[in-house]
Amino acid sequence: MTDYEAVIGLEIHAQLKTESKLFCGCDASYGAEPNANACPVCLGHPGALPVLNERAVEFAALLGMAIESRVNPVSIFARKNYFYPDLPKGYQISQFDKPICTGGRIALTRADGVAREIGVTRAHMEEDAGKSIHDRSDATLVDVNRCGVPLIEIVSEPDLRTAEEARLYVEKIRQIVRYLRICDGNMEEGSLRCDANVSVRPQGETELGVKTEIKNMNSFKSVERAVEFEIERQIDLIEDGGEVTQQTLLWDADRNVAVPMRGKESAHDYRYFPEPDLPPVALSEERLAEIRTRLPELPDAKRERFVSDYGLPDYDADVLSQSRDVAEYFERVANASGDAKAASNWTMGEVAREIRERKIEIAEFLLSPERLAEIIALVKDNVVSATAAKEVFVAALEEDKSPKTIVEERNLGQISDASELDEMIDQILKEHTVAVEEYLAGKEKAIGFLVGQAMRLSRGKANPQLLNKSLRQKLESMK
Repeated sequence: MTDYEAVIGLEIHAQLKTESKLFCGCDASYGAEPNANACPVCLGHPGALPVLNERAVEFAALLGMAIESRVNPVSIFARKNYFYPDLPKGYQISQFDKPICTGGRIALTRADGVAREIGVTRAHMEEDAGKSIHDRSDATLVDVNRCGVPLIEIVSEPDLRTAEEARLYVEKIRQIVRYLRICDGNMEEGSLRCDANVSVRPQGETELGVKTEIKNMNSFKSVERAVEFEIERQIDLIEDGGEVTQQTLLWDADRNVAVPMRGKESAHDYRYFPEPDLPPVALSEERLAEIRTRLPELPDAKRERFVSDYGLPDYDADVLSQSRDVAEYFERVANASGDAKAASNWTMGEVAREIRERKIEIAEFLLSPERLAEIIALVKDNVVSATAAKEVFVAALEEDKSPKTIVEERNLGQISDASELDEMIDQILKEHTVAVEEYLAGKEKAIGFLVGQAMRLSRGKANPQLLNKSLRQKLESMK
């Protein structure tokens, strides 16, 4: 049986987080009533002229810098002509032969540890089309709110070889645009969309096979499953003596199949020509230098710094650097507390759990990094136990009070007084004579039970180190 290699290229559309649309002042936000955000420019009425959104250009340049593209000092808009119900103008303003960004690369690491570098062909600006709604039997409805919303399209080289790599690539692009804060990356709402071009060829061949395009993948899992499905479908088709035909497929996530949508048009069918109503986009060296100053530390660099500067394990550094907001929260806690590992444990543990349960972003999290650092300090200074610290954490989320005040009001301070600990130990030893006898007989694990009983008696407030030490001393004196 012939071994086959997949050749995959991805086209990712990221909706830019500008307040207004790309060529007019209409609101570009998601969720408005259908057809509420539209004007003569969006709809292509005669005499309506586009005016370029400056912020969108800056966002596109920032992305190019982040993925090591060449940000071209001059780029040109073009009309991409096609006819579809959700494109009222009959053309889309995009960029063709002179995009704002050319070249670039995305670094990936697969689950097996293999590092891959995926080339980027180009990234260009364009306006979004509207949305056709096909859920009625008697008609197709069109919502034009999305018409004119600014997009950046990122086109990869055909360097991807597996469905896993395709998923990782989309995840990395999403991570980068979110780090740059130019796109929220919400695939379910359509603010990040991905099309995959897939072909297969025998291992060792250099000529590309016939490709198909897959659309309608609205999650990372869908990207991986759809690409895997199409690779297997093409191989099975060739093995059975058939031929792959160039076509566009829609991914059906409910049935885990890709179904034909239409025969694929070629690029020349769009009859591109320069947009006559827009001048070239010119970016001076000074302007590009100013935009570059806004480039944040990117996730790969941040992860490496968390390991080198804070001494975090690779796993912690990877988790904490996934989100820029989470990374910045962690750093503020680490710097305020002076204990990076404790800051990491709390951020990945209690903070992450609360965010999940409340279904919020960390930017909406009510406990400031400085107050969390205070809780860490209370544990470090033996003012409260680790158990009591969690109670302080929950209370601090509900009350606008300092952790120290909460400890005092709720009497959560750790018991470190030797005489008070001795009284508890004496009571435990009297109540659990069987465990005492087991320890004296050489069963070391019995002390764990006794410590647990003492902690329960103290309602988690006993200093565990002092308690353990005193308990051992008493038991040893009984031998």
